[in-house]
Amino acid sequence: MKLKNVFQRKETKYVLSQEDFHKFFHDLQKEMSVDEYGQHTILSLYFDTDDYNLIKRSIDKPVYKEKFRIRAYGVPGEDSLIFLEIKKKVNGIVYKRRIPMSYDEYLKWLECGEFPEEARENNLPISRQIESEITWLFKKNQTLAPKVLIAYDRVSLFDHEDGEFRVTFDQNIRYQNDQLGIIENDEGDLVAPELGVLMEVKALGAYPLWFVSLLDKYQIRKSSFSKYAETYERHLYREEELLHVN
Repeated sequence: MKLKNVFQRKETKYVLSQEDFHKFFHDLQKEMSVDEYGQHTILSLYFDTDDYNLIKRSIDKPVYKEKFRIRAYGVPGEDSLIFLEIKKKVNGIVYKRRIPMSYDEYLKWLECGEFPEEARENNLPISRQIESEITWLFKKNQTLAPKVLIAYDRVSLFDHEDGEFRVTFDQNIRYQNDQLGIIENDEGDLVAPELGVLMEVKALGAYPLWFVSLLDKYQIRKSSFSKYAETYERHLYREEELLHVN
């Protein structure tokens, strides 16, 4: 399955107990299939300002908000493909735009802001636009830098009839903010030890009726759980307060 670099959709989250997850997952597979990656680890290295302005603004739930992160599918090595990703949310619609690159290209970009030569040579309009958006975000937020690495184990399912309808399940959501290199690094402390399984539903339009019935069957309700927001409020905020006190 080819990885996309531009997304536009609604993303709705639900929290399931481990018991409900296994039952729900079993029923879900009657209509959907696990994608080719099976269970895999995802790493997201979030950037923020010295005062965590991006996540603070996001927590306030404005009409428009944005985040920036480095994303890897599977625990990356030096030869792995990673993504520079800018994520925006406007009136409930999520827009994700990203640039793929090697780890060496990422280090070069991190040091001097230069994007991979291949994208420049191809001069693809969408690639140039994403580059411009990322560059502008860093100009607006002069102190943007890596702040926290969040890792989790994910299983994704897709609908054969509607390619835009996907359901993902995330477990063992963990974080660290002392070692922020993403190579061979997926350890960390649990963000929310009491959390069972985080389900995200990604769709452009209405849910299929069979899926709505499945939600009703298990009495699953929407949640506002955000991995980065929860990490900041539960863990990083305390450290930030101690720094200001000292």
